[in-house]
Amino acid sequence: MFAVIVNTLAIIAGSLIGLCIRRGVPEHLTDALMKSLGLCTIVIGIEGALHETNILIMIVAVSLGVFAGELMDADGHVNRFTERVMGRFAHGGGASRIANAFVTSCLIMNVGAMVIVGSLDAGLRAEYTMLYTKSLLDFISGIMMTAAMGIGVMGSAAFTLIFQGAIVIFAEFLAPFMSDFLINEMSCTGSLIILALGLNMMGVTSFKVINYLPALAAVPLVVWIMNLIGL
Repeated sequence: MFAVIVNTLAIIAGSLIGLCIRRGVPEHLTDALMKSLGLCTIVIGIEGALHETNILIMIVAVSLGVFAGELMDADGHVNRFTERVMGRFAHGGGASRIANAFVTSCLIMNVGAMVIVGSLDAGLRAEYTMLYTKSLLDFISGIMMTAAMGIGVMGSAAFTLIFQGAIVIFAEFLAPFMSDFLINEMSCTGSLIILALGLNMMGVTSFKVINYLPALAAVPLVVWIMNLIGL
């Protein structure tokens, strides 16, 4: 868990620095910074999705995931809950902006192979190199995202602690089911979600990104079914 705590503290530290920078930055510059981060997020999403080796898995998993997400209105529930919580610290449109920053940073920092593999390594072999590397990346990302989006980014530290910590704690149980192939498929599907997020940040689209998250849970099911029928 130590590496997860380091990652959490790195996000908090980066966010604090980002807040200091943000105070003296005009609104038009923060808007430009937001779009530049969106552009980088798009590149990250494309780069990750291109590692897909069986596009049929991604198509089926995303279709099932979006169907489930829309049926549950996952995006609406998460955003309304986040806005209610963040509304205690801000009023009016401020709560919505904080909630958006929180959700966006949580997705960027916690969807990807580095999170899964690094947390499994930490839990099974006490190998922390990948999580320490991620901590450095999240520290830098925390600075940039907070400067562009505000204090909501700091909330992703709590999500990181809970999410990565859970994988580390349950690593021994999860490891037998997490083959390299499955991790790659989940990472590629996650990268597609990151791509959608980047397009939203650029203002090009308005995907309900959280409704796509069930696709990550659908990947293992799709892989199992395809192995069963020999595809």
